[in-house]
Amino acid sequence: MPPTPAASSAAASGVAAEAARRRTFAVISHPDAGKSTITEALALHARVIGEAGAVHGKAGRRGTISDWMEMEQERGISVTSAALQFEYQGHVVNLLDTPGHADFSEDTYRVLAAVDCAVMLLDAAKGLEPQTLKLFDVCRHRGVPVITFVNKWDRPGMHVLELVDELDQRIGLTATPLNWPVGEAGAFHGLLDRDDETMTTFERAPGGARIAGEQVLTAAEAKERHADAWGTALDEVSLLDTLDLETFHAGTSTPLLFGAAVANVGVRQLLDAVVALAPPPTARPDAEGTPRPVDAPFSGLVFKVQAGMDKAHRDRLAFVRVCSGRFERGAVVTHAATGRPFATKYARTMLGRERETIDIAYPGDIVGLVNANALTVGDTLYADGAPVAFPPMPSFAPEHFVTARTTDTSKAKQFRRGIEQLAEEGVVQILTSNRRGDGAPILAAVGPLQFEVATTRLGQEFGVPVALDSLPYGLARRTDAGGTPVLNAEAGVEVAERRDGALLALFPDKWRLASVQRRHPDVTLEPLVAGAD
Repeated sequence: MPPTPAASSAAASGVAAEAARRRTFAVISHPDAGKSTITEALALHARVIGEAGAVHGKAGRRGTISDWMEMEQERGISVTSAALQFEYQGHVVNLLDTPGHADFSEDTYRVLAAVDCAVMLLDAAKGLEPQTLKLFDVCRHRGVPVITFVNKWDRPGMHVLELVDELDQRIGLTATPLNWPVGEAGAFHGLLDRDDETMTTFERAPGGARIAGEQVLTAAEAKERHADAWGTALDEVSLLDTLDLETFHAGTSTPLLFGAAVANVGVRQLLDAVVALAPPPTARPDAEGTPRPVDAPFSGLVFKVQAGMDKAHRDRLAFVRVCSGRFERGAVVTHAATGRPFATKYARTMLGRERETIDIAYPGDIVGLVNANALTVGDTLYADGAPVAFPPMPSFAPEHFVTARTTDTSKAKQFRRGIEQLAEEGVVQILTSNRRGDGAPILAAVGPLQFEVATTRLGQEFGVPVALDSLPYGLARRTDAGGTPVLNAEAGVEVAERRDGALLALFPDKWRLASVQRRHPDVTLEPLVAGAD
């Protein structure tokens, strides 16, 4: 018996109320700005872990919970995205920790398709760095509002007003401080709360393993203890605009906070700001541009596929952002790309590598579907009878190219299966060329470290020894079937096909590209997302 209109209305109201409780955000930054550190510190303040892991590789200290690959733990970097979910102050927080290395920009781009807000982490000594700028441009392109956290204020760094000016001059963001450092970078006494002009001081835990103790001083107490630094902080912060939610959500201003993640200083204030200011899930445009309300029947976007997270089970996990409706474990949904049913019996929430079964999820939540062999990055799932397809996930323009071959011919079948899996997960882009055949696919990547991840996983998960041969290409342009014979006839140019059917023309450099364009102005040569100039 179908539900009555009253029951349907009540269910939709319940979904909207649950969506309003969600805060789904990612942390973005240049490598080494402290992303994984602050991810753990936020989880620590939400009381979902008892002690933060080391991020500096000190002997005897465990690794960061969001870094689950052996390569990450050995090198102290993040090369995959982790999803952490926890409750805080009556809200459900979904925190996505993005890869910290520049070579994995494409994975970060996919994560930004699944969030409603981003925390932009700046190193107090370095300000806006190249990878930060690139990721901010993606946020602006996707309409994702940004909260800025200046990290490492316990070390020497730039003058605070220099940082504010850099935000304005280089990326057009008006900083609206929520707190302000008392004392210069490296001579840090505490944080001025702009709302009530109190000062919070911190008793730092050794190595930041536990939450730093806090003491709140009145303005009079702060002036008595830190006369000059307190007066300077008041004068500096008075020069800047106050919080404006409208411009923040529009992406033209950024709430600004300060602290030191490794010492857990200022982290609670950041978490409070995310919960108070980050927008909840809203209607998401489908492939036709029509917004799908959060209280519509269930729909979800696959933004990441990852195998090998659990060596004991060798399973494959699809990360799905719930876009609308109520997800119920065990429900049979429809895979938009094929129209086929998809069972959701094995659904998990994640805390790094650790998993728990989830029965219900709402818009903004991240659900891990286990053994999702039919799903690839960019796929849409929807409830039966309520079809929708969200826009496909664009691929970054690759800048590094190699051919891959197995050195053990008896492992050819495993090699092909492994290459196919890496392509489906988006670890690297896989191209095929008539010049080389299926036995030597072209691996294309934004950065060369992606090749190391690919070969490591082929060896560990499929038992396939792999040799890579460099190709003399440095950029790619999208072309079409009509231009393929012309381009293949050009010296130093090769056309290869991507898994999605796109034809990419590969060039050694921009000068060769320009030369070909001059001689063949009618041939299609279109830039890809984040392509080289």
